[in-house]
Amino acid sequence: MAGTSLLTLLDDIATLLDDISVMGKVAAKKTAGVLGDDLSLNAQQVSGVKANRELPVVWGVAKGSFLNKLILVPLALVISAWAPWAITPLLMVGGAYLCYEGFEKVLHSLHKDKAEQSPEAREQRIKKLSQQNAAEFEKKKVKGAIRTDFILSAEIVAITLGIVSEAPLMNQVVILAGIAILVTVGVYGIVACIVKIDDLGLWLQQKTSAVARGTGGALLALAPWLMKILTVVGTLAMFLVGGGIIAHGVPVIHHFIEHLTADFSGLIASLLSNLANLVLGLIVGSIVLLVVNLIARMRGQSV
Repeated sequence: MAGTSLLTLLDDIATLLDDISVMGKVAAKKTAGVLGDDLSLNAQQVSGVKANRELPVVWGVAKGSFLNKLILVPLALVISAWAPWAITPLLMVGGAYLCYEGFEKVLHSLHKDKAEQSPEAREQRIKKLSQQNAAEFEKKKVKGAIRTDFILSAEIVAITLGIVSEAPLMNQVVILAGIAILVTVGVYGIVACIVKIDDLGLWLQQKTSAVARGTGGALLALAPWLMKILTVVGTLAMFLVGGGIIAHGVPVIHHFIEHLTADFSGLIASLLSNLANLVLGLIVGSIVLLVVNLIARMRGQSV
């Protein structure tokens, strides 16, 4: 009898692990698109800090990301159990914030380009930065990246929860926790590698091998271009993710985009859908920024 009970228990455990494995793979596949956005956003969020502070900044954001998911996973389970109707509106608020942040970045970038038209102007601005200002800049970067991570983490958790919503509670907890840990370690591990590409290039250039020196030179040439590309891609990702969340939350818009892409398939349909999300993200971002500035003016604050 004891042997039979043990075999039954082992069989139940094996079945549970198999279910978790299958649902985990589905969840990982469904969240892959958001992970790409998460990666590009966070890589460009931590750019601009001093070389010797890049890894501490990445580590600071990674710790904040773990805390975000530590809050979001149990919160998502509670909301799913007691108020599932609230998930979509909350996600839409987060999506609108991403669009707003993206639009603000675009305006800031345009204003910055006008204010700094020459290398001399940039050098003077850098010289004026004191150590205290550099520390404040770093803190601001970390806080901004953690806020952005919160929205993206919420979408990843929501997507995963949608896949495992019909599963037993234990399966939901294990899969949500597993995806949260995997995403955080994976994204910030890659971000750490990206921001240290130039250091790797310098290290390789000091080697005696011609191949190593050539590779190092190529990495040094690639590093600034890669960060510029990630800055652009990261900003676009804010509009794409935010616009996509809002489009899925408003049936009329969602059906319009579906109708728009109905006559196409594959890559063209995907491009049209992403373009629609991008345009929607830009529109929402401009509206939210206008409202925020209007409220600030009414309260007598500078904008």
